[in-house]
Amino acid sequence: MKMIELAFLNDTFGTMLAIMPEIMLIIGALSIPGLFYFTKNKNMCATAALIAIILSGVFAGCVILDSTLSCTFMNIFKLDMFAAVMIFLFLIVAFLTVLASFASSELSNHVSEYYSLLLIATTGMLFVASANNLLVIFVGVECTSILSYALVALKKNDPRSSEAAVKYLIIGGISSGLVLYGISMLYGLTGSIDIAKIAHGLENMENLNAPFVIAVISLIAGYGFKISAVPFHMWAPDAYEGAATPVSMFLSTGSKKMGFVVLFKIFIVMFAVEQSVYAVEEMRYIFAFIATITMTIGNIVAILQKNIKRMLAYSSIAQAGYILIALAVMSEYAVTGGIFHMITHVFMKGGAFIVVGALIAAGIKENISDYKGLAKRAPIVAFAMLLFLFSLAGIPPLAGFASKFVLFSSAIVIDGVVRTQWMWLAIIAIINSAISLYYYAKVVKVMYIDSGECNEKIVIKKSHLVAILLCMVFVVAIGVYPEPIIKFCEGASGILFGKC
Repeated sequence: MKMIELAFLNDTFGTMLAIMPEIMLIIGALSIPGLFYFTKNKNMCATAALIAIILSGVFAGCVILDSTLSCTFMNIFKLDMFAAVMIFLFLIVAFLTVLASFASSELSNHVSEYYSLLLIATTGMLFVASANNLLVIFVGVECTSILSYALVALKKNDPRSSEAAVKYLIIGGISSGLVLYGISMLYGLTGSIDIAKIAHGLENMENLNAPFVIAVISLIAGYGFKISAVPFHMWAPDAYEGAATPVSMFLSTGSKKMGFVVLFKIFIVMFAVEQSVYAVEEMRYIFAFIATITMTIGNIVAILQKNIKRMLAYSSIAQAGYILIALAVMSEYAVTGGIFHMITHVFMKGGAFIVVGALIAAGIKENISDYKGLAKRAPIVAFAMLLFLFSLAGIPPLAGFASKFVLFSSAIVIDGVVRTQWMWLAIIAIINSAISLYYYAKVVKVMYIDSGECNEKIVIKKSHLVAILLCMVFVVAIGVYPEPIIKFCEGASGILFGKC
């Protein structure tokens, strides 16, 4: 009898572990408004958000430390190595966002609402990471998207914020409609919304038909908006510029990664693993074309920007183009590179946005020209910005070089053999990285060579410094010793390709 009770407890714990990261964030989000009501302390709200994020990370860490562990909740959520790595990534984004928000001068007085919205938006990302059902994935994406519209509009004293939120909302609504239409078409074709069952149903289809093509195009277009891939990218620069800088960072490093998680789950698990031969080859070239125009347009338009947040927005668009290489190649090594670059991008781009937010809090405006003489006024912050920008450009020995090396080489070396099919895509990516170095170096030149009108030292708040230093440490450490992170990425991609 005791053995039966123990087995029941173990099964119950394993089942609940699959959704414990989400539960911790929901509890935190619900408790913060009450906490603020009784304490009236803004820092207490931020601390409570950090505690909820850390507790959520503890449960995800259990699976990361034991890659053989896998838990399922109601056959809808599955916490395996891939889900755990993505959950941990989203929690790092939320953690850095909260740190950057402590001393932000851009947020309104609705502090408790802000942190609650942030935690629930992160919860939506966690649902997406562990869900194996298209409808649940859709709900998770919409949970994050709807709350992101509110977060963008929260900067009430800036008319750019309201304008950006309206644009974001309209385009987001269109993308949601496209996604829902694509899901309905797949359900009509296969009779299921479970990803694995849809894959099996597609494998049994004898030939390509119009409803399937419409479903795939609708899903690519709908989720292409979430990752700001060209031509679905026009919302990103306005949203990043209009939102408070911590929110811009959250969108760039978190929401975008959520879109890639969805694309990986749908187009790797559903199609590539089951080898629906008639569908895979066409989709790979579609993704290769989107990757090419996304990275090229993102980098070229970034050169023309004078506002640092808009420049970083177009840089994020270009980075999305690089990650799309994984979906074009559709090999396990390519997906490993894509996940690896998603991780390094969090610290590179997140660090850059934190620097921008810290300078705004110190009274520095958003134009690149306002950064003249920054190296003399705030040497640590200027050096951090240099590291982040050069890492984004792929300069060794920083994290961006390591992840780009794995990602770009995956288009050349496939299954241990050098092949020419996607070599042109790697060459275009390398050329684009060289182009990006121009506008990154332009910012460095302004900081280190140009002289500013004011030589007064800039005081940076402690919470901003802590967040910046954390990002600096990871950018350097991952670049110098990337093997542990690559190992986790290999485990995560192995799950997608059916290696349990």
